[in-house]
This record gives sequence, C-alpha cells and structure tokens, in this order.
Amino acid sequence: MSAVTGKTRWWSAPPRPAWEEAPGRAGVAGKGLVLTLACLGVLFPLWIVVVTSLSSRRTIDEAGGLVMIPRDLTLVAYRELLSGGQVTRAAVISVLITLVGTAFSMTVSVLCAYGLSRTGSLGHRWLLMLLLATMFFSAGLIPTYLLVQSVGLTDTYLALILPSALSVFNILVLRGFFMGISQELTDSARIDGAGDVRILWQIVMPLSRAVLAVITLFYAVGYWSAWFNASLYLNDQEMMPLQNVMIQLVQKQEAPVGLGQAIKTGELSGLAVQMAVMVMALLPVAVLSPFVQKHFKKGMLTGAVKG
Repeated sequence: MSAVTGKTRWWSAPPRPAWEEAPGRAGVAGKGLVLTLACLGVLFPLWIVVVTSLSSRRTIDEAGGLVMIPRDLTLVAYRELLSGGQVTRAAVISVLITLVGTAFSMTVSVLCAYGLSRTGSLGHRWLLMLLLATMFFSAGLIPTYLLVQSVGLTDTYLALILPSALSVFNILVLRGFFMGISQELTDSARIDGAGDVRILWQIVMPLSRAVLAVITLFYAVGYWSAWFNASLYLNDQEMMPLQNVMIQLVQKQEAPVGLGQAIKTGELSGLAVQMAVMVMALLPVAVLSPFVQKHFKKGMLTGAVKG
C-alpha cells in the first residue's frame, strides 16, 4: 500500500480479511491461557483419581476422601484387584470382547464400504439408502431385545457384539475415503487380472491406513466402554465385563467378589478400589489414543469431505 497515493502496488500482497490476520501478543497469550485451563480441567480430575487409587487407607482417611497430594503410595489396590477375582475376570472378558468385536466390525464395515464405493455394483444405491434409513429410524429397545432373545443370544457373549456390530457413520466415512482413491489404480489392476478381493487387499486398504486406524479406534473404544448390552442381555454376574463391574462398585457400592472382606477388615479402602477400577477402565483408551491421533485429520476429514 503506497503511503502517498493510497493505492495497492502490483508487487504488494493483497489485504487479508480480519479473521486471517496473524494474532497479536494478546491473542497468543489468551489462546495459551484458554488451552492451559482446558488441559488442567481434564488432567486434574484424572490426577486425583490416579493418586487416590495409589493411596493407603490411612492417607485417604486423613484427607477425608479424594487425595490430591501423593503420600504413602502403594499398589495394594491394584494387586488385590488383579489377584484373580471378579475384576480380573471382567478385565479379561472386556479385552476379548473388544478384540473379537473390533475385528468382526472392521471386516464387515470394510467389505460393505468397498461394495458401496463401487458405483457400478449391483443395487449399491438402494443399499446405501437402506443404510441411511437406519440412521434416522430404529425399531426401538423392546423389539431389539425380543429379537436377541428369539435367536437365543441372551446370556451369550455374542449379545455384546452382534447388536452393535455396525455403525453406519463409520461405513459412510470408509466409503467416502475409498471413493477418493484414484480410479485409474483399480482399473489398471483389473486389466492385469486382479479381482475385487485382491484390489481391496493390496491397493485400497494400504492406501487407507489412516482412516482404518481411526475407525478401528472408534470400534475398539465403543466395545471397551459398552455396558448397556451386558446389563440388558446378561444375567450371570460372572460373565459381566469390566464396565459393569465398575458400575456395581461405584454406583451401587457393591464390592467385587473377593474384596468385600478385605474392605471390611480395613486392609483396603473402598474408595481406593473404586478409583483403581476407574483407572483400569480408562488406561487402554488413554494409551492407544495418542498413537492414532495423527491419523484423525487425514482419516476423518478426508473421508467426510470426499463422501
């Protein structure tokens, strides 16, 4: 911008809108303060939960409940929980349900999304409309329960997987990402004699690692955190996953089998046991999320935009 004529010279950059201007020092400091407070708001409760789970009964009694300052740390709560009782069995059940359910859901979702991404496939438009309809219309809880009961899935672990095995949203994200892959690659492979299975396995899936990692995390977190299906379809307490045991411990104040006597005799604090179960339930998600975080932008936004 010329100071004399007030006109923009041809070599100067065009003016940017106000929302694209570089933030000043006050803006940077304000953003840093907001982000710091947000992080503290998330991390501080987690800190209290972890410290309380590692505290002795005397420390918890002196603090009058939740412990903020670590003192006399001990692993007795975790050692008792993992000594082979109800919590250990529930954790193993949750891990197996998560692994099997995630593998099944990803297999069906990838196959469905790949078929719907091929615009020339038979009936793909009608199938897509049918899937979209399930996002807005549902039979309801009672018909679903009657269906699960009629096929004999009650009191079985399949009742924790099959009723929630598919997510139409995840299928649409995968479909959008698959459609963004260059058609020339698949056409050249088909000319060389490759079938759909080989194209999917050797071309489409290697190019879709980002979105596959994100959708896998979504399914895994869903299975790990699920508790409603177990409370609805399972009657045997020994088959309950970890989340249901945590609900019984925290909300209903029911001690896990094998720990009731230890709590009554004063060897363990009931609050420490509750916090330890919470940490065990949160630990897998907290450990896996950072490894998939880098794929979120590429996997989710690209798939959603190109869908």
